[in-house]
Amino acid sequence: MSANSRLTIASHALAWIGLYQRQGHEVATSEQIASSANTNPVVIRRLLGDLRRAGLVESRRGVGAGWSLARDLGSMTLLDVYEAVESGPLFAMHRTTPDQNCVVGHGIQPAMQRVYDGIEQTLRHELARVTLEDVLQDVLATPR
Repeated sequence: MSANSRLTIASHALAWIGLYQRQGHEVATSEQIASSANTNPVVIRRLLGDLRRAGLVESRRGVGAGWSLARDLGSMTLLDVYEAVESGPLFAMHRTTPDQNCVVGHGIQPAMQRVYDGIEQTLRHELARVTLEDVLQDVLATPR
């Protein structure tokens, strides 16, 4: 089982765009962002499309094409990013219904769902506390 990196890569892209714009650039290309994240530009474009639908970035076509922030980093939380790029629940249940005649099969999903609901509530609360400005400041403070 592998971990999902969509939230991390989307946050990377937003922080990169924010810093790039502070350096006087109007737009960033997906190729530039992908180079920083060491991933394929297609991965970045897909994530940026999700972020655009959520109102976090804007795109420009034609001459001077690229991506820019639609909002200030200080007004974007990690929860905003999470909701833009993650679909579905944090944890999944069985792909098929367990044996309902078995005591464990009958009760496992409700028991686990209560646990998962609590974890998801805590996750959302913590993500809502951190802005992308906080992330960028932590990035810039990291010793090289």
